[in-house]
Amino acid sequence: MDDFYKSLDGALAELVGFLWGPPLVALLMGGGLFFLLYSRLLPYRHLFSGVRLLFTPPDRDDEGTLSHFQALSTALSGTLGMGNVAGVAVAIAVGGPGAIFWMWMSALVGIATKFYTCTLAVMYRGRDSEGALQGGPMYIIREGLGRHWRPLAYFFALAGMLGTMPIFQINQLTEVVREAIAIPAGWTAENDHFTFDLVFGVILAGLVLAVVSGKLPRVGKVTGVLVPAMIVGYLLLTAIVLATHADQVGPALALIVHDAFSGESAAGGVLGAVIITGVRRAAFSNEAGIGTEAMAHGAARTAEPVREGLVAMLGPIIDTLIVCTCTALVILISGVWRSGDDNGVSLTVAAFDSLFLDYSGVLLAVLVGVLSLSTVVTFWYYGAKCLGFLIGARYQHHYVWFYLCLVVIGSVASLNLIIRIVDSMYALMALPTMIASLRLAPRVNRAARAYFAGDRRE
Repeated sequence: MDDFYKSLDGALAELVGFLWGPPLVALLMGGGLFFLLYSRLLPYRHLFSGVRLLFTPPDRDDEGTLSHFQALSTALSGTLGMGNVAGVAVAIAVGGPGAIFWMWMSALVGIATKFYTCTLAVMYRGRDSEGALQGGPMYIIREGLGRHWRPLAYFFALAGMLGTMPIFQINQLTEVVREAIAIPAGWTAENDHFTFDLVFGVILAGLVLAVVSGKLPRVGKVTGVLVPAMIVGYLLLTAIVLATHADQVGPALALIVHDAFSGESAAGGVLGAVIITGVRRAAFSNEAGIGTEAMAHGAARTAEPVREGLVAMLGPIIDTLIVCTCTALVILISGVWRSGDDNGVSLTVAAFDSLFLDYSGVLLAVLVGVLSLSTVVTFWYYGAKCLGFLIGARYQHHYVWFYLCLVVIGSVASLNLIIRIVDSMYALMALPTMIASLRLAPRVNRAARAYFAGDRRE
């Protein structure tokens, strides 16, 4: 069995290396830069319009399920959490501090990518087999590009269903609870924790079932409350740490910038590895160009596509430029990243413990745990929607049982194997999302010109 896992792990590592090669990095980064220039920096010029729209109530006659605020919270719940805590730790462990710089660059162009993909998500909403209004890259392709492009829509739906499996979030959530709470409390041991992990996974599956049984409206309400509260809590925790070590923040930022162009801290000292690691982890952090965020924003209650695009572009700012940066600074200032530990969230917990109080790991476990659970319930929505597109909406409710099994599996699975599966699927999701968005970009520009010229509903 060990030989099988090693062979599978090696094959997946080669697949990830191939998929996340220079062509995909060029597509995501180059595509985002194209959107930014093609729009004449529109996302930057109208940044505060997105903030204002967050608190604008939807019109009663508008179709959709979620308010602007709930749509952004749902989209953020799919990215905030382990992507910003464990993902940053993995990025630094694999690519060195310089990987964070390339995460920043990816987020800066990702703002424009989010504007285009999520405007299209509302512009080209379609009806599923049950007649319900839906959004997402598969509907953008079907409704916006026509029947000849339909195989690309099915390609995205299949990759999306596999890419939004909850195993990474559950795996890392189990680890942070075990390391920060269970082992110190004597509930389990360092080297013998399978039973605890399994029981915890079953408990998590029950919590997920309780939320997803209410379908999207309940998911929107839960994420609309939990995500902002947990973001504020996490930022307060990191702010205290950084304030008490303020003299080390500048050198940590300088290290990020210096290492971004030297690759000295990356495996093998290769600059390209630093860039690819940063872009890959940024995709997992903010999902700009991946397409999952378009499924959340496509459910917004609005008749004006550009409005949702303006709201969506706030995502990379919040989750990558703010939250990921805070996590990275804590890890770098602590020095624990030099230990050689690449086990995701445990590196972040060790960083907080070394810089703050011994019980900071417990606080971190609570904050990240809630964010991770919100990610898990959001991923259920994404996966169910993808399955409904593939086999019919009337059957998508069966997905929940498969999903709950994945929750339990994730609590005991191997981290490296999980990361490689998810990374592979994210790469495959990006292809149809970016291709369709680039093809339809002129229509977004026309809609944006009309919107800002005053031909819009207030």
